[in-house]
Amino acid sequence: PAGQPTRTGAAPGPARTTPAAPPPAAGPHKVTGPIAANDYGAVQVQITVTGDRITEIRTLEMPESSSRSSQLSARAEPLLRAEALREQGADLDTVSGATYTSQSYRESLQGAIDAAARGERG
Repeated sequence: PAGQPTRTGAAPGPARTTPAAPPPAAGPHKVTGPIAANDYGAVQVQITVTGDRITEIRTLEMPESSSRSSQLSARAEPLLRAEALREQGADLDTVSGATYTSQSYRESLQGAIDAAARGERG
């Protein structure tokens, strides 16, 4: 009818929408943090994320350049790991005697957490 707008090129019926991207899988997936070097070696961790929780942390690399570094790493790693799992983040206390290792652990862990938040895997 005259005076009414016409639709050109549009199909009759309900509007079509592009489907949203599927949500990320809630199942466990692993994300590896960057290598964080310090004067005594390097630290790298890998986290397992299930849903929005860190469910496991695996240390891939810790300083072992000397027997003293190995001893400090062996003492610091389980403390840092346990605190990170409890706190669900990288805001960790420094382990006495392992200041550089603690800092590098936080850096690698934060990198893994950031990558997981971006949906990265691996």
